[in-house]
Amino acid sequence: MKKSFFLSLTFCATALFYVSCGNDDNEIVNQTDNAAIKASVLIDAVNEMDLKTGLLVTTNNGTSKSAETAPGICGTITVEKPTAENYPKIFTVDYGTGCATDQITRKGKLKITLTGPVTTTGSKMTIERIDYFINKLKLEGTIEYVNTTTEQTIPKWTRKVLNGKLTDSDGRAYLNTGTYSIRQTEGVLTPTLADNVYEMTEGTHTVTSDKDATLTLTVQETLVKKYSCEFISKGKLKIQGGYLNGVVDYGNNDCNSAYTYTHENGNTYNLTM
Repeated sequence: MKKSFFLSLTFCATALFYVSCGNDDNEIVNQTDNAAIKASVLIDAVNEMDLKTGLLVTTNNGTSKSAETAPGICGTITVEKPTAENYPKIFTVDYGTGCATDQITRKGKLKITLTGPVTTTGSKMTIERIDYFINKLKLEGTIEYVNTTTEQTIPKWTRKVLNGKLTDSDGRAYLNTGTYSIRQTEGVLTPTLADNVYEMTEGTHTVTSDKDATLTLTVQETLVKKYSCEFISKGKLKIQGGYLNGVVDYGNNDCNSAYTYTHENGNTYNLTM
């Protein structure tokens, strides 16, 4: 049986869910699962946004101590230990009381600490959120991005979220933790970020609501994320929690918002972000 439902949330052109489905006997998503899915994808989206900010800031800056800006970032950037040789470097991105880029408004600060060049094995980039908001969503916690490369032709990292917390505009809170293993498969030999392609080969993250509802998302088949695209374009993600037990399939590597969810009973749902 083929059904369809649409997932959308007025936030930005990234993966933010609102779930609805029919009222037949096979309905698989109740209100608890709805909230958990929406929060889970939202959390993953903002983690990717903040990681992208960290890469932009640490790649384009690092030799100037005075306040400045970087393309694609509306906040002001300052650097401690600005000379090329000195580490750790501490970058602060200050969005003040609010500024917008691509219809996304941020306020507060991101503190980004780099123990060494992000391309060097063993180096760690830590992103701390300080009274930080994206639109009306408050984000807390820390992202750790550690270079685990053993072969220079295939750069690798782990991305870990520590003490993550999202509070929505209605005051509902969602705790989150998780780790992904990441490798870069394209753009290794060029100095720009635009042609980079990353693969998330394994990992799991867990989201727990203030009502103790839990959703676990696990990489089942390598996820492909192009730096130039806001969406995951290929791969499969196993989703379990509440009434949900199935697989999200992100498609054939096209840069678009379409994908499917197939439930354990074989029903396939068309989704769009």
